[in-house]
Amino acid sequence: MLEVSGLTKYYGTSAAVKDVSFVVQPGEVLGYLGPNGSGKSTTVKMIVGLLTPTRGVIRFRGVDIQDDLIAHKARLGYVPEEPHLYAYLTGPEYLTLIGRLRRVPADALAEKIDGFMRLFRLDAEWHTPLAAYSKGMRQKVLIAAALLHDPAIVIFDEPFSGLDVTAMLVLKTLVQALARDGRVVLYSSHVLEVVEQICSRVLILHGGTVVAHDSVAHLRDLMRLPSLEAVFAQLAVPEDVEQTAYEMVALMKR
Repeated sequence: MLEVSGLTKYYGTSAAVKDVSFVVQPGEVLGYLGPNGSGKSTTVKMIVGLLTPTRGVIRFRGVDIQDDLIAHKARLGYVPEEPHLYAYLTGPEYLTLIGRLRRVPADALAEKIDGFMRLFRLDAEWHTPLAAYSKGMRQKVLIAAALLHDPAIVIFDEPFSGLDVTAMLVLKTLVQALARDGRVVLYSSHVLEVVEQICSRVLILHGGTVVAHDSVAHLRDLMRLPSLEAVFAQLAVPEDVEQTAYEMVALMKR
């Protein structure tokens, strides 16, 4: 169980995240939503151990992750939004580097790399440097790297960036399969249609604070709205988006 309690992060006198709390059980996918600047990325970086909270506690299986950050990072798989990779390496070379850093046994690592390259349809690019990969291909390598060491917690931050339609369908099913296999899954994304399809519950941030935390179906029922997109627009989008769009078209015509 991943437990976030009273999580707060200040930059100077400005609070990026304020008193955020939630629990993700093994077998659940929590959708983590919010507009740009809402505190989503800051929260994710605290959970993966890249930032230290100003206040609050993150626990996994009842233990504060700050007690042993190295052990926490060893059980965590993280797919960041931007695929920053060593461009001069090939896909298998990069995965070999990550697997060795994760201390995956050599025989198992070779089998996993071969399997991931094949399943992500990257086997034809075995000797191609990552510099020549498309953004979507690099994203596939990042996903494979996050799963090599059989993590207990998997965090996806905008994982669909650059993926083709087939890869998106595979990833949607993969997220659900990870949850069914007993992993803790946190899924941060702007693609609300996908979040509605694959997440057990959703948490919506606005201005660094939690404005909703419930199942998609219950939120829709409570607010009498037809979709998660409509709920999100009501709770986390401060402007009239339809009016804004009309004004942009009018401005374009001047």
